[in-house]
Amino acid sequence: MDADSRRKPSSMTFPGWVEYQVRRAEAEGAFENLPGAGRPIPDLDRQQDDLAWLAGYLKRENVDVVEVLPPALQLAKEVETLDQRLAAIASESRVRALVEDLNHRIDVAYARPQVGPPLRVRKVRVDEVVQRWRAARPPVPGPDPEPVAPPAPRRRRWRRRA
Repeated sequence: MDADSRRKPSSMTFPGWVEYQVRRAEAEGAFENLPGAGRPIPDLDRQQDDLAWLAGYLKRENVDVVEVLPPALQLAKEVETLDQRLAAIASESRVRALVEDLNHRIDVAYARPQVGPPLRVRKVRVDEVVQRWRAARPPVPGPDPEPVAPPAPRRRRWRRRA
């Protein structure tokens, strides 16, 4: 870059100065031999909604959509895909830890001011998730494991007086 291309002259408008810079670079051949030269722009004639460019960018960059969602939708998506994510985990303790972490993040989200859509996610019952996880796993060879007793039902603390 030479000196006159670095600063806009005070007598020129900003759009005029930019146009001057583009025309000068074009005359010098700066835009020749660029990748994609002479080819049509893909999907130029396709109707797009407001966020189509964002969806295309995320797809090109291999970014998971969940990472850009507001907290309420992010947690809802995590709860929805919980069983698929747990299928790859081999340890029951890790399954419990992951579900407890999800429940903790749901508690934190309810405690904070809401950003975006309202939070409508309920906490996940750890024992139910672990039972579904066990049922989806192939049987373990070897001696039969001892059955785990279900937790005792919760007793009511208060009684109504008649």
